Amino acid sequence: MNFINIKTDEEIKLLANLAGEIWHEYWPILLSDAQIDYMVNKFQSYNAINNQINIEGYIYNIIEKNSEICGYFGIHPEQEKLFLSKLYVKKEFRHTGIGANAFAKICGIAKELNKKSIYLTVNKHNTNTISAYKKWGFKTINSVVTDIGQGFVMDDYIMEYSL
Repeated sequence: MNFINIKTDEEIKLLANLAGEIWHEYWPILLSDAQIDYMVNKFQSYNAINNQINIEGYIYNIIEKNSEICGYFGIHPEQEKLFLSKLYVKKEFRHTGIGANAFAKICGIAKELNKKSIYLTVNKHNTNTISAYKKWGFKTINSVVTDIGQGFVMDDYIMEYSL
């Protein structure tokens, strides 16, 4: 398995297209098409990802196995913690260990950066993903409802994994 650290303009375009594809496949079970479109544009478009990487200090990696793009993750180093912003795997690669391997990579990065924990937000109704995070050792530490604009909210649990 390879992890490609996204840096170039072409890589950011590739990532934005991948994110749009995965989000439009995955989220209709929980979110309206209008909210998915809004969130992809706000958080995972070319402009959003470019800003996150080049201004905000996010690190994005595309996950590749056998020369096939399987998914991606996005992380943001903070003072003592690492924020796991995104971890998405394409439908045909789910339940194959790719997410767990990506999480191991993320843990390695967090340790290299001397972080004490990794935390994330996850939709309260995203039961399969919550189960995966619990299996990996995450604990639910809080819940939040975040207004993201245009009448949309994110209704999430905050989960944390101690290193």
